[in-house]
Order: sequence, then C-alpha cells, then structure tokens
Amino acid sequence: MMRRYNSQADSFKEKYGVRLQKLVVDAGFTCPNRDGAKGRGGCTFCDNNAFHPGYSTPDKSIAQQLDEGIEFHRGRYRRAGGYLAYFQPYSNTYAPLEQLKELYGEALAHPEVKGIVIGTRPDCIDESKLDYLAQLQKNHIVIIEYGIESCYDATLEHINRGHTFAEAVRAVEMTAARGIPQGAHFIFGLPGETREMMLATAGKINTLKVDSVKFHQLQIIKGTKMEEEFSQHPERFTTFTLDGYIDFFVDFLERLRPDLVIERFAGEVPPRFVNSTPWGLVRNVELLRMLEKRLEERETWQGRLYTPKN
Repeated sequence: MMRRYNSQADSFKEKYGVRLQKLVVDAGFTCPNRDGAKGRGGCTFCDNNAFHPGYSTPDKSIAQQLDEGIEFHRGRYRRAGGYLAYFQPYSNTYAPLEQLKELYGEALAHPEVKGIVIGTRPDCIDESKLDYLAQLQKNHIVIIEYGIESCYDATLEHINRGHTFAEAVRAVEMTAARGIPQGAHFIFGLPGETREMMLATAGKINTLKVDSVKFHQLQIIKGTKMEEEFSQHPERFTTFTLDGYIDFFVDFLERLRPDLVIERFAGEVPPRFVNSTPWGLVRNVELLRMLEKRLEERETWQGRLYTPKN
C-alpha cells in the first residue's frame, strides 16, 4: 500500500533491505549550554531522562547497553534485521575527536550493530569530525541527527538553546557536502510561536539539505524551566488537542518537500514525567493510524502544496 507521506519505515526498508532498529546509547556526554561553555541549565524544555529507555545509562559500558537494548527490543520488534547504535542523550559530538573514535568504535565492534546514529547540536560539529564520519561511512551506516528545534532565533534564545538557525544551516551544508545522511529535529508549540509561524517553518525546512525530519509536540516535563514558564505565562504557548494536532500536521505535511522522510511526527513521554496527559495514553502506532486516516479523509498527501523554488 502506498502511503500518503514518506515514512521512515518504508525508506529504511527500501534503502537497506531490512528493518533496522535503533538502540539508544548514553555515552555520558553533556551540552555547551549546560557546562558553561555557552550557558547553564540546558534547554528550558529538557529532561533527557524522559526521552530514553532505562537500559541506557552512562554507568554501563556501551557494549552492555547494546546487549540489554537488543534483549529489550527482541520482545517488541521481532522483525528487526539489524541494529543501529543511537547515541541520543545530550550532544554526542561534544568531545575531542579521539574520544569520539573510541566511543563510536566500541559500538561498531558489536557483532549485531550495522551502524551508528549520532544525535547532536549544530554547533558541536566541525570539519575534522565530519571528515572522520565520512570515512567511517565507507564501511558502516552513519547518520547524523541535528537538534534544531526551531527556525526562529528569538525562540532559540528564549529556550536557552545557545545556537542560531544560521549555525544549523551551516552544519547541515557541511554535512551534505560530505554525503553523510542527516536528519533534523523540530518541536511544535514552543513559547511565542503561533500556528502560522509553525506552518511557515515548512518553507525553511524545505531549503535544508537534510534527508529526514523528526517532529513532536511540546510536552511540559516536570521540574523544567519550561514547566515554570507554562504555569506562569500559559498565554505564550500554542497547545493542541489530539485531533487538532493531527489536522495541524496534515496542513504542515502538505507544505513539506515530498522527498523528506518523516521519521516521527509526534512524541510520547512516560506519564511519570508529566503532570497531565491531555492526549491520554495513545501509543505511536495509533497516532500513525490517525494520521493516515486523516490524510485519506482529506484526500491529500505530503507535498501537495509544495512548490520548488528555482
């Protein structure tokens, strides 16, 4: 069955011939807006514990995390034809190159790991690291995921991100020049951004030389600066009901470049990390079904309103 959007599951199967399952690895990195290099406290929305599984903790070796991750996922995803070590928490290129070589090398030495996915910030990459990754991908799958979060510098400053959109564009261009597959991550509902502003980001994303995109709705995590701001200034936030978000994302998808792979369009945080679950406990598979149904009902598809600029 042909989907009305470019899904990652279909893209991976077509490109690599098998289903590849990501295994989250916590290698003990930090971020420059946490350690004082650019700021303190990190992004105001962030608690990384809410976004990765319990088996991945930095007190374990990478090999142990991978072994436990494989056991965990074998019960859930029996069709996996291989695994990718996903360096996810914090900024996973924020270290000297020699240290990165050791960490990535340990992951790639695992017999069931076919490659690595590296989550990082656009200001934590440079020419030498990219040159190394370009060499590495001659024998392994290598994918970079850049956390960009917003195309608006005012938003990035407000959430204590510590980089600009121009820095993100530069990192994406340097990566594309080396032929390294890359994705970008964005959040819908950050303070100060209206629905119209969020829809307008599709045009900015369309100009980026990325292969895939991840989206999720803002979730207010307990104990974060964002929780404090949300309680004091709820008027700054655009919030979505579940049905409203599905309709919003269909509107967004219509404007998005049709070749971009949609890796994720909504997120789910374990209930213990939030004060409320306005969407209930709906799982990702059900969200995908809802999206596909709404696209069919509206007789539309990814890129329907996209017009390439010469």
